[in-house]
Amino acid sequence: MKKKILKKSVCASLCFGLVISSLSGTTGLFRTASPVSVSANEEMAHDPSRDVQKDGVGNPFNYGERNTPENGTDEEIRAINHKMTVQEVKYCLYKEIDEHWDLIRVRFGQNNREMVYALFLGLGTRESTLGGNGDGADIETAHSEGFGVSSAHAYGTMQTAVTAFLDCNPTFMKEDDVPEMFQYSLTHANFYDAVISNHMGIRKCIHFIRSAIVDYNLEGYQIVRGALKAFNTGWANYTGEDDGYYKNYPDEIISLARWYYEEGHLYDNVFTWTNDEKVSKYRQGNVWEWWGDGVPSLAEISTEPQPPVSETPEPDSTLKGDVNLDEKIDVTDLSVLSLTLADKKELSPQAKINADVTGDSNVNLADLATLRQFLSKIITAFP
Repeated sequence: MKKKILKKSVCASLCFGLVISSLSGTTGLFRTASPVSVSANEEMAHDPSRDVQKDGVGNPFNYGERNTPENGTDEEIRAINHKMTVQEVKYCLYKEIDEHWDLIRVRFGQNNREMVYALFLGLGTRESTLGGNGDGADIETAHSEGFGVSSAHAYGTMQTAVTAFLDCNPTFMKEDDVPEMFQYSLTHANFYDAVISNHMGIRKCIHFIRSAIVDYNLEGYQIVRGALKAFNTGWANYTGEDDGYYKNYPDEIISLARWYYEEGHLYDNVFTWTNDEKVSKYRQGNVWEWWGDGVPSLAEISTEPQPPVSETPEPDSTLKGDVNLDEKIDVTDLSVLSLTLADKKELSPQAKINADVTGDSNVNLADLATLRQFLSKIITAFP
């Protein structure tokens, strides 16, 4: 109980401070902004011939495991994130969604990838306006007490709090029940990196989806709705006693999400903001109806290759980086390796050889990072 009271009081202080900041015209959740103009060649960074529902957008900005130098200062790291355009902020989110798509699809109960893109744009808009005020992904709140002191200390597009990270203050409630996604330690370099912040924000949402199902027995869209509420408050329960809060946070997020989806602004530099009048028509009636009737699930995620159609044995690939032995290197190999390092999957002898992309006779996080760099085209060959 002590831990929950601590977090609840801090979150309440955060929300109050952000409302006050908006009244004074500074950065906050309830702020106004002006849309940016978009030229024709900015409207879509990825190849328009891609089957996005099947393959995602393909990481056109070549984001790696991180967006900034691991040994950079806070100022250097934040300066890089600050320069990101709204479009770059969007694709930075999509990169992490695509990388963990199988997990996200099952946990959120949503097979439409672009609707999931939109959902996270809605969350990012509610928390940071996607950098539309010229901040890029460089937004920090609740840090007046010092780095990592406040459980609500948040950074980045989704305002991911320090509680999402490993090795944060031990008095904070743990968020260590998402073994399918790597949990970064709370360091300055990790906390202030835009890609890692997104990774941890998605992981945080999945943590609260689990809580909505296990702790509060929510069903249907109320699971995702409760998880979004918990992203801000720390509790995924729904009681109906504070419908005003739900209207202003999770229901506002899904309304903003629908605007991005329906108005065709998933891939350009256009953004909206909390309480923007042009989103009004999407705030009418049951705002979750458009999301569909998929069922969020805690089912085990398998990245095993599909069985062959014929009885021909599966090829025993010796291609370095081909962890799932399908004779190609793609994000599925990254997922298999990630699960292996989380002790959720055993590799065959050949798969272990292929996974050792650093060539040091070990399969570890260095191989995961190198494989990420290869898939992101930061490097063109393995050592």
